[in-house]
Amino acid sequence: MTPQQRSARKPGRVRRAVTAGAVAFTLSAGGAAAWAVDRYVVPHVEISDVSAYQAGQAGTAADTSAASSGTGGAVTTDSTHVSDSSNISISKVTTGSGDTTVTYYVADVVLSDATALQSAFANNSFGENITENTSAIAADNNAVFAINGDYYGFRDTGIVIRNGVVFRDAGARQGLAFYRDGTVKVYDETTTTAAQLVADGVWNTLSFGPSLLDNGQVAAGIEDVEVDTNFGNHSIQGEQPRTAVGVIDQNHLVFVVVDGRSPGYSAGVTMTGLAGIMQGLGATTAYNIDGGGSSTMYFNGSLVNNPLGQDKERGTSDILYIGQ
Repeated sequence: MTPQQRSARKPGRVRRAVTAGAVAFTLSAGGAAAWAVDRYVVPHVEISDVSAYQAGQAGTAADTSAASSGTGGAVTTDSTHVSDSSNISISKVTTGSGDTTVTYYVADVVLSDATALQSAFANNSFGENITENTSAIAADNNAVFAINGDYYGFRDTGIVIRNGVVFRDAGARQGLAFYRDGTVKVYDETTTTAAQLVADGVWNTLSFGPSLLDNGQVAAGIEDVEVDTNFGNHSIQGEQPRTAVGVIDQNHLVFVVVDGRSPGYSAGVTMTGLAGIMQGLGATTAYNIDGGGSSTMYFNGSLVNNPLGQDKERGTSDILYIGQ
């Protein structure tokens, strides 16, 4: 287990536990608890208008326009979307029975232009502890498809590049980089810089992990990964709701959202189980991102999955999406 692997956050009940614990702490620990509330609960806005900020960066406005300009004549059904820039197919898979039932949703995505896969932040703002439901962020950005992102706003480390623009350069862990040419690579954030990644053609990054597949094989040690050791959040072990990104080929991606913590509908999966799902879909590279109640897939105006078996989303800080 590497220091980079210990740097992501635990999905699920952790975020609520941090909030509740911090409030309780306030009653008994004074200043230390006030710091915890400020660090993990109170929103801290660094950029209040991300759209304007991105447009102000060299080349960004043209890039965003190019990503969305070829969508004339798009055809959308209940489970598919075909346009000049993307071909999306949504499917549901259920395995097992009784309390071992697992339900997950797969989005097979082929892009003609890699920059058609974009990112957006909650409330069009960048900073810590800023949250909004995946479906709301998607609607605000006229998305036809979206999944929750890496919940960058829960931490103050990691390289954050979105739509070709650098928002944070604090390498800490194993990241995922989406390039403008359609390639996607797992990389070590601590060995490079955000500026170098952009110069090399990176369009978006995710900072969570771990990597699930190495050259199509299940990565070693993924059940022992610890994340967010601060404030008691140190594990993403066990059967959990999950979200993952897989790479089948250049410009051919697969996104998976596994529901969980809902016996009889979906128990969730272990990290190894998630790697197996991605492997079975033909991915050669796969990467775990934020999960738990945040694990959400959105398509054509509505939720695809059923978060925690309650049809209720939990706020997140960011999404990956494809526009209408």
